Amino acid sequence: MPELAGTVADAFEALVREHEESWLSPLAVRSYESRGRERAEDECGVRTPFQRDRDRIVHSKPFRRLKGKTQVFIDPQGDHYRTRMTHTLETTAISRVVARALRLNEDLTEAIGLGHDLGHTPFGHSGEDALGQALRTHFGHGFRHNEQSYRIARSLNLTHEVCGGILTHTGPVEPETLEGKIVRLVDRVAYINHDIDDALRYGLLRETDLPREEIDLLGPTGAKRIDRLVHDLVETSATAGDIRQSEEIGGAMHRLRAFMFQRVYLAGHARAEHERAHATIEKLVAYLVERGDSADEIVEYVAGMTDRFALAYAEQI
Repeated sequence: MPELAGTVADAFEALVREHEESWLSPLAVRSYESRGRERAEDECGVRTPFQRDRDRIVHSKPFRRLKGKTQVFIDPQGDHYRTRMTHTLETTAISRVVARALRLNEDLTEAIGLGHDLGHTPFGHSGEDALGQALRTHFGHGFRHNEQSYRIARSLNLTHEVCGGILTHTGPVEPETLEGKIVRLVDRVAYINHDIDDALRYGLLRETDLPREEIDLLGPTGAKRIDRLVHDLVETSATAGDIRQSEEIGGAMHRLRAFMFQRVYLAGHARAEHERAHATIEKLVAYLVERGDSADEIVEYVAGMTDRFALAYAEQI
């Protein structure tokens, strides 16, 4: 459908270019200097390419399904536990704060943040591990949620920069852009802190269980820890000309992450959840293989399931 001409649309791109040249850091990606999309499209008259990507993500079915995918606890009984959707929103909000403070491209950062977990499985990382093991058993290869998120991003015909940031938000390859590097680091900032909050709410941890040295340094509450981590990230990155944490604060965050793996992610309750996720995913994959589905079809279907749908479907087969 052709864009309707108008005073605002006619001047929009020029005004955005002028604003970005006067405001953005020389290290920032310019909105109209994107490397483009796999399939060429006419530009929107009142949105930058990265704003358009954001809107496509938010209006997509994979994004809506994130509300039914939990983080740590499988289908928990309670209204205040994080889901993959709330994790995505928290990651994106923090990432935008960092991007604005460093005068980087907020729209690009936002689109990467909103899309980074589009391809995540049900049951959190337990579900990802289970799907990977099942695929190796039946097809000889595994599964990584960032690669599935990348496939979805490409199916939406998102820009090269957003697709690349989504693919490299985890894994061995570093993002090409500073905006992508922000999301990669802030992803951990967000989940470590909100998973502590959920573990306290669930009763897996008490305040007195948290490691004293790291809590004294980073802060006694999730809000204070995030604030300290963000300020450190911004100041250290501004000095380095790259996305960096200081050794002191970054080290404390990594030690806190190690504590969470020991006491929450791989602890007794988590092992029970892990086994439940594995049993469900293995049953689903075995059924779909017997039905004749290909590896790609199985990945698309199972990775797209919500926790409740996966549990209900597994009971029916």
